[in-house]
Amino acid sequence: MNIQSIKQRFGIIGNSSLLDRAIDIARQVSPTDISVLIYGESGTGKENFPQIIHQLSARKHGQYIAVNCGAIPEGTIDSELFGHEKGSFTGANEARKGYFEVVNGGTIFLDEVAELPLSTQVRLLRVLESGEFIRVGSSKGQKTNVRVVAATNVYIPDAIDQGKFREDLYYRLNTVPIHVPPLRDRKDDILLLFRKFASDFAEKYRMPVIELENDAKKMLVNYRWPGNIRQLKNITEQISIIEENRVISSEILMKYLPQNQNRDLPVLYSKKEASGKEFLERELLYKVLFEMKQDVNDLKKLVGDIIENAGLTHQFRENDSIQIQNLFKDNSPDSKESEKFEIHQNYIPDDDEPIQHSEILEESLSLQKKEVDLIKKALEKHNGKRKNAAKELGISERTLYRKIKEYDIQ
Repeated sequence: MNIQSIKQRFGIIGNSSLLDRAIDIARQVSPTDISVLIYGESGTGKENFPQIIHQLSARKHGQYIAVNCGAIPEGTIDSELFGHEKGSFTGANEARKGYFEVVNGGTIFLDEVAELPLSTQVRLLRVLESGEFIRVGSSKGQKTNVRVVAATNVYIPDAIDQGKFREDLYYRLNTVPIHVPPLRDRKDDILLLFRKFASDFAEKYRMPVIELENDAKKMLVNYRWPGNIRQLKNITEQISIIEENRVISSEILMKYLPQNQNRDLPVLYSKKEASGKEFLERELLYKVLFEMKQDVNDLKKLVGDIIENAGLTHQFRENDSIQIQNLFKDNSPDSKESEKFEIHQNYIPDDDEPIQHSEILEESLSLQKKEVDLIKKALEKHNGKRKNAAKELGISERTLYRKIKEYDIQ
């Protein structure tokens, strides 16, 4: 079965290459019994892929069950998955089969698998590795033959670092990963999905289909869609029911899109998040200014060497001097606080006189003061060790030594 046939069979809409890639991986892995981990943001349609894998496998005549791991209380999750014996806990009035026993020979889809408690993760790992499980309250192991497909919207390596997910279980589940792309990465599919949802709701509620004006289409495509397809479907239903006008403008659409996320823009730090970084960013800025000043000094020296070594014999014109002066000014680190340069070029009256060096006057020492303060601070932090202080400042130890002598830093 090709990708287009799979889309039609399972009601998947979209022409994104990322979506096609995910469907193709699901198609190829279906005939095997390999564990699959589907990851993607909430609302992207991850639940379609376990069904594709099950229906295209040899287990298609067996049972298929989807379990939302985050919706089952921690105290009963083991009983739900692996079953329990009569009297094993309060309220266990009779023995009960768990999902892994009921679905023997079929496929079980564990949605939001990262929400499983660590104790349940140990039990799940044993099932994946040996096909064995033990009911709650029993000491007798049982065998099961179940294909496990898991899904998560959590970045599991972070959960592993936080001690919330077992690393060995992650690698066991992640034999074949399938990434379901977010809607903002499928911009060409957004209008297709909107038209499909609008048509479905018009038929459901027996009303004309809503349409979008061009400016509304652009707004819809540029929205970030944090809730992905689920959010798009809900908003389409809201507009279909509430709005009497069947042609939707950007002003109308704006009312249904959260204002803080109406465009696909970079995420900004909140004040609380930024406050902790303010000092570090200021230090980084000083370092950049420090290095830029050094670059400007190197540039001045380079231009002077070029003028001296080129052996020029013609007389400088006035605009040549002005161009060099502007070059230095344009490359100064800060127009208000950095050094202001004045270049007094001695013109060459004839072909025999050598070129004299330019005289550069430094009028502002505000940046120099910052350099001194930054160097002192680095030396204090590293107890006078110049090597470590130079590394902290991002300069060579030789440069630091020269600066210490130049500024007479004790």
